[in-house]
Amino acid sequence: MIKPLTLGGVTFPNNLIQGPLAGLSCAPFRRLTWQFSQPAFSCTEMISCKTLLNSPIALQQRFVKIDPLEGPVCFQLSSNNASELAEATKRVTGFGAQLVDLNCGCPVKKIRSKGAGSGLLTHPAQLYQLITAMKQSTHLPVSVKIRVEGNSNDKFNAEVAQVVSDAGADFLVVHGRHWTEHYETPCKHDDIRFFVETMKIPVIGNGDISNLSSLKTMLETGCAGVMIGRAGVGQPWLIKQLEAEFNQESFIIPPLNVIRDCFLEHVKDLTTLLNNEKFAVLQARTFAKYYARDVNNKAQFCTEMNSCTSINHLEQLLFRYFS
Repeated sequence: MIKPLTLGGVTFPNNLIQGPLAGLSCAPFRRLTWQFSQPAFSCTEMISCKTLLNSPIALQQRFVKIDPLEGPVCFQLSSNNASELAEATKRVTGFGAQLVDLNCGCPVKKIRSKGAGSGLLTHPAQLYQLITAMKQSTHLPVSVKIRVEGNSNDKFNAEVAQVVSDAGADFLVVHGRHWTEHYETPCKHDDIRFFVETMKIPVIGNGDISNLSSLKTMLETGCAGVMIGRAGVGQPWLIKQLEAEFNQESFIIPPLNVIRDCFLEHVKDLTTLLNNEKFAVLQARTFAKYYARDVNNKAQFCTEMNSCTSINHLEQLLFRYFS
């Protein structure tokens, strides 16, 4: 059920979370989510500890900026080095994080080749050291986000559950797919249920939640909370909508003109954050299809977006298609 969620001694008013999304989960996106939905917390996109420790602060703003109008933020870190991760954990604690997560699910080759992301799932001793380093470096709740073994030959579920518990993580986030599987592969709820039944700490379920039916299916695993992924892009009210529908309350989906204004606000705020209009609009091309879910001639709009290079051009497109 939808209820308050306690993680590491911190209680949140509900158990619906906006998860980390590469290239998306920076402050403008999270603030819109908070404005419309008030999730338990939202996550940053995955942050490389090397970037956090070695890049100029101006280049870090995309990852570390917290909007004063958004709610609690979980910083998601990526590393395979315990001392590096410890220092990064201290820094994000100082930046205003309210939770800190270790990414053990990223399937991208360049991340796995460095022994980070999902590459950590088959290295339990190293994973133990990393979680321990985080716990020793912050007073905040610490979590680990993983993928599952599924039908693969990787048999790590039981070992990962043991290591995460022994190292003292406060909660676990489980994306119900193996790292080789793409989004067309259905979420494996049985694997999530395994972690729920095996572990004494809260387990958050993640994968394929986009409507009331999929939310109920995930909650049937017994998970303590649910993490929304890409379904939240372009509809920042989704968590509020799910909460209302679960409680059999009415919810009116905002009309196209409101969606248009959200999209434009998102990109303008992104321009300010990045101090680069062209780069912000280039990023907007990648998430335009989510805002355009209900647009007539969606394919044509997305095609035209691919040649969009300025806010003025974007505004013209939006007023033409989102009417």
